[in-house]
Amino acid sequence: MGRGRGGGAGATFDKGAPTPPPPTPPHKGEESPVAAAGSDLVLVGEFGRAHGLKGEVRLKSHTGDPLAIATYGPLLDAGGRSYILKNPRQAPGGAPEMLVVRVEGVISRDAAEALNRIELYLPREKLPRAEDEDEFLLADLIGLSVRDEAGAIIGTIVDVPNFGGGDLLEIAPATGGATAFLPFTKAFVPVVRLAERLVVAAPPDDLFAPARPEPDEAPA
Repeated sequence: MGRGRGGGAGATFDKGAPTPPPPTPPHKGEESPVAAAGSDLVLVGEFGRAHGLKGEVRLKSHTGDPLAIATYGPLLDAGGRSYILKNPRQAPGGAPEMLVVRVEGVISRDAAEALNRIELYLPREKLPRAEDEDEFLLADLIGLSVRDEAGAIIGTIVDVPNFGGGDLLEIAPATGGATAFLPFTKAFVPVVRLAERLVVAAPPDDLFAPARPEPDEAPA
């Protein structure tokens, strides 16, 4: 469910029934199954909005091969409820990680809408091991601190999207403000230290600079 830095996919690491009720939250003082499992569960995807009228739903996959998310068996949400994905396909007009899937037992638009924004997890032991140290679980990068080569904190990784041109790190600046995207390549991200929860980056000086207006948008 991971990719090596450089953009190419690496090892695959990466009823007419009523709307299902939301997952039952843990009782006060109890941990959710995901929180209790801690690092033994890996975030592999997130449901989006309903697609069509027959229960299909959009899904953002965090697996190296996006379609592989449906091959790992039941996935869990934060409340411990399981979901079985079927018939995944590329979402029309979407980024490579955006899919349309069916979910077992969900056959109406209302039921599909109820899934929106639910995050999906998989026990780590069900994922194939990385074949070399330069491949990562993309979801494991989310939340890591980003430092420059001098050791200064730049920000925090909040997402690892791919819009068709290779993996990107979306970084929230430590000083606040809008996020920025950095290509996830050796040139820009020479070091990843998962055990230390950080990456070392060599970003351009204008990484967080505001976008320049187009010539016809320049103030008079």
